Amino acid sequence: MPPDPAPDRSPDPAPAPFPDIAPYDEGLLDVGDGNLMHWSVAGNPDGKPALVVHGGPGSGSSPGSRRLFDPAVYRIVLFDQRGCGRSTPHASDPAADMSVNTTDRLVADMERLRCHLGIDRWLLYGGSWGSTLILAYAQAHPERVSEIVIAAVTTTRRSEIAWLYEGAGRFFPEAHERFRAGVDGAADLIGAYAARMNHPDRAVREKAAAGWCAWEDAVLSMEGRGTPYTDRVDDTRLGFVRICSHYFAHGAFLEEGALIREAHRLAGIPGVLVHGRLDMAGPLTTAWELARAWPDAELHVVESAGHLGGDETRRHVLTALERFAKG
Repeated sequence: MPPDPAPDRSPDPAPAPFPDIAPYDEGLLDVGDGNLMHWSVAGNPDGKPALVVHGGPGSGSSPGSRRLFDPAVYRIVLFDQRGCGRSTPHASDPAADMSVNTTDRLVADMERLRCHLGIDRWLLYGGSWGSTLILAYAQAHPERVSEIVIAAVTTTRRSEIAWLYEGAGRFFPEAHERFRAGVDGAADLIGAYAARMNHPDRAVREKAAAGWCAWEDAVLSMEGRGTPYTDRVDDTRLGFVRICSHYFAHGAFLEEGALIREAHRLAGIPGVLVHGRLDMAGPLTTAWELARAWPDAELHVVESAGHLGGDETRRHVLTALERFAKG
């Protein structure tokens, strides 16, 4: 059992991230089922491979995430999961087949990308939904993972989904009432939104997507970071909400509790978990349980941070990536 995490109250500023860099290689990889997955590689072609696994699900990769890695040391791989970013077909298109967008297929896509790039083992970095996909991949292919760094731990259990879309409503009753009204108070809230995101009328989809994003922003409203979900526009927002509601309506296509129950499969993989104590979207309990079940993980609790993190969260991530760069 790992030691109890020490509360993080350090006033030290986070180290400055590395400069923006452009990829030296990118492309579209045929992953089957009519899907082409966009990927890019930046940094040192002979460096330590690191895969950035974006959140959402459906957010798409962010070039800014490269700035967490020393480009002289790391070979930094980004990719857009099925249906989002520059991968095709985009989930905003109602003709895009969501039945082939599942967690096991995303895991297979990651493994196909590893083989395509000729990588033996890679470090995995991500957060929120990205942490769920990281854990699913690492438990399926532990021999292909050198280290894991996660900021904002989630395993997308149905209990976690229920908290985010129902339980958190006790703190934001006005916003939650509007969220429920968006699907006429349907008993199956997430399923009702998922159904609307598959409606042939774009206006119906746009209204549902706006309501979903407004709720997501309400949950993060105490973090003082604006409205990151509502700020998504047009097809980006439509694709994001369609993918999110699809995954969450199906419990992320995972057996309940499987990622924590099977965390023993991560034995021998060093891990750093960073989680904000004030994370309203994903309470600390999940990170705590994972650290208890994963023998080689260390948990850093950031007292002042929420789901989106901040300087102290970033400092822990940068410190971990610097340490693992030497491995």
